[in-house]
Amino acid sequence: METQVKVGAWTAYKTQISKEEMNVFKQAVNLVGVEYTPIAVSTQIVAGTNYRFFCNAQGVYPGATPEGAIVQIYQPLEGKAHITSITKCH
Repeated sequence: METQVKVGAWTAYKTQISKEEMNVFKQAVNLVGVEYTPIAVSTQIVAGTNYRFFCNAQGVYPGATPEGAIVQIYQPLEGKAHITSITKCH
């Protein structure tokens, strides 16, 4: 059974992150101080694509406690992907 996704609707999270999705993540996430490791991804087709990556977030300092975080990235039809928000999961 094939599932169709409507434009503007978010897909369910999936843990099989494609090479293309990882490339978008790596292009956009270039932060110092916290290392983000994506575990799952959800997408939304708009004028471009929104990505929500559920990540393990680990501060890069001694004694840092790992946390969950949602890193949202927008990939326009033309141009570079960029982070639109990062939300900690409590």
